[in-house]
Amino acid sequence: MSRSSLILALPFLLLAGCDRAAEAPAQPVAQGEAAKSPTGLMTRQFAGTPIPAITVADPAGKSLDLGAQDGPVLLNLWATWCAPCVKEMPQLDALAAELDGEVRVITVSQDLRGAEVVTPFFARAGLKQLEPWLDPETALSAQFTPEGALPLTILFDASGKEVLRVAGGYEWDSPEAAALIRESLTAK
Repeated sequence: MSRSSLILALPFLLLAGCDRAAEAPAQPVAQGEAAKSPTGLMTRQFAGTPIPAITVADPAGKSLDLGAQDGPVLLNLWATWCAPCVKEMPQLDALAAELDGEVRVITVSQDLRGAEVVTPFFARAGLKQLEPWLDPETALSAQFTPEGALPLTILFDASGKEVLRVAGGYEWDSPEAAALIRESLTAK
């Protein structure tokens, strides 16, 4: 390889390099109130979009047709490798208990390894209200977030039309979250 070819190739070879030792975290860890604040972006940009008629399954093979829901649905796309998603799961479990009979909270894992990683996660987290729905082919991510950004939570009304969505983390166990959902479903 000539020197000029080597020089041209170097930028590509060094892209993955690291210039320091690993004694400190690569990114600062949030502290105090900053760690508690949600980072999600709420939008109504896609209001009116129908819930997709995609079928997901649980680890035992039971299926759920999302398009056949007969009431309001809060659909959450998450994965075990996604830190904000993991933080939200107990919050969504608490929200599901609070909204029981009003809104069905459906969490669908986008983990490629499916039940292999989701079942142990549910057991460790002690989730009581949520069911471990799986989408290892990531059909929902392809439909709603082709860039793969998780978590993504979408509220659909009783007629199956999108009301709002939150891209990123949110404090789902807060009184404001339950109020937001109730108000969004009753607003005309």
